[in-house]
Amino acid sequence: MKLEERISANIKNGKIPPLPSTFQGVDKERISQVLAKIDRSRPDIIDVVFALLDDVLPSFFTKTANQFKFCAGASTAHIACHVGIIQRSSGKLDREGRDYWLKPLWEIGALEKVYFSPKENKFLPGHPTAKSPNSAYRIDEGFLKILKASPSSWQSILHAWSSSSAIRRRLSLQAKLAQRTRESVDSKHLRLIQDSQEHYVPNFLPGFEVIYIDDADGDRISDEESKKLERAGLNIALDDSMPDILLWNSTTDSVWVIEAVCSDGEVDWHKVENLTKLAKRCGKSSIGFTTTYPDWRTAATRQSSMKNLAVDTFLWIRTDGAKQFRVLPPVDFEK
Repeated sequence: MKLEERISANIKNGKIPPLPSTFQGVDKERISQVLAKIDRSRPDIIDVVFALLDDVLPSFFTKTANQFKFCAGASTAHIACHVGIIQRSSGKLDREGRDYWLKPLWEIGALEKVYFSPKENKFLPGHPTAKSPNSAYRIDEGFLKILKASPSSWQSILHAWSSSSAIRRRLSLQAKLAQRTRESVDSKHLRLIQDSQEHYVPNFLPGFEVIYIDDADGDRISDEESKKLERAGLNIALDDSMPDILLWNSTTDSVWVIEAVCSDGEVDWHKVENLTKLAKRCGKSSIGFTTTYPDWRTAATRQSSMKNLAVDTFLWIRTDGAKQFRVLPPVDFEK
């Protein structure tokens, strides 16, 4: 059962109680007042902060065995469901819009990036693996103090907290803690991205150069990558799907997408449709797609249940890397 289906079912059967007006003594009016002072008082952001204050609902990470509350750390999908389904009685927020309702908070350190480690059953600082379903967010302790402060004191606390020097120190500390986690977590996905770039691309995509790699979980596009995208005539919008690797052939003016899959994220029909629109919008001559897996076992496990590889895309297995495979539709022998 999908997360949104499980949440909707739990609302109907009473496992998720009616939404209270406050979490941890903080209501949406206070959130809006605080966010207005830092030019971030928008409906989606207000509701995101309210969701991450939720100390009533158990964590949506099912492997925590109800040890943690929602506020201990929630993924982008968890937050999208809390806001869209629980708070608004509608559909979950579009994940691709996270730059509108999460980035404005993490870029000033109001949110901490955390990673739920099933092995250790705890939340660790940072996002060591890009696109991991275990990547999450929680409210920074200093920002939480502002939200919970008395009416007479919160503005002075916010003034000190939001100074440029305080933001730099906060982000620097968060980065150091995240690096420690990155060094301790076995990043299989990152290694597959690197191997796809170093082994698949030279052998099967001659003439293509890498212009974007999604190997981190912070700003989607670095300054260097922005220059490469501009040179390639590509303009990635917030609602465009972000591939693990994006390549461009300057001779043919065509682009290619690689998705490296250890847990999820194959090139499915939705990704093909979304990124084909991007290529056409930017006037590219063509676009191609490849899903890469670390080994046949991972590919078989994923496709035995998902069966979501898009037709007319390619498949590469790292442990069988001398060849690639093409996903074709069924053959009609009667024609």
